[in-house]
Amino acid sequence: MYVGGYGGFGGWHMMWDPTYVLVLAGVVLSLIASMMVKSTFSRYSTVRSYSGMTGAQTAQRILDHAGIRDVSIVRVSGHLTDHYNPKTKQVALSDSVYGSNSVAAIAVAAHECGHVIQHANSYTPLAVRSALVPLANFGSGISWFVIIAGLIFSIQPLVTAGIILFSFAVLFQIVTLPVEFNASHRALRILQETGILGNDEGHSAGKVLRAAAMTYVAAAAASILQLLRLIILSGRNRDD
Repeated sequence: MYVGGYGGFGGWHMMWDPTYVLVLAGVVLSLIASMMVKSTFSRYSTVRSYSGMTGAQTAQRILDHAGIRDVSIVRVSGHLTDHYNPKTKQVALSDSVYGSNSVAAIAVAAHECGHVIQHANSYTPLAVRSALVPLANFGSGISWFVIIAGLIFSIQPLVTAGIILFSFAVLFQIVTLPVEFNASHRALRILQETGILGNDEGHSAGKVLRAAAMTYVAAAAASILQLLRLIILSGRNRDD
């Protein structure tokens, strides 16, 4: 969606627009972050934990430790498709995490449980992010149509409205950062408190979670750069 939108807006002005640099910067950041997380997870997915616990067992131990009894742990297909669904109260662990006893799998499972604990404790940034979901989905889905319509019919307020709609998606990405970093911090602390990982393993788990966090940082940066580009092109269109 985002990549397709880049070219569409820029094409209104010229075959090559200097603001494409912002697009390329966002793409490069996202690619680097994706490569980092895949490489780091792959590296530590071959390192067996001393405890021998699987991702699913780790998640259950953490939930029990936190006194949370109403959240279930399920297996989902895919690679690194792990997530926590607060509506169904399910921790979904991917094939590469659920039954694996690697340090990487334990780190990812613990991170998702970090979100469970955030939810149980009414962690404010998580509540804000949840509230932004419908606005972000609506804004990212319709913003380009509004912007392009504004350009076609030369209606500047429509272009501005489209940019505001897109801003909701950007805000969602920004609010996601403290949520993800906090979940990882909680995960590492609990892994040590429960003895699931030793100190040296905790260091390795931290590398996995930091690499994963960089994907969110890159996504937020790419969204901000895209928003900046839209604002620049909107101003140029207004001057024209």
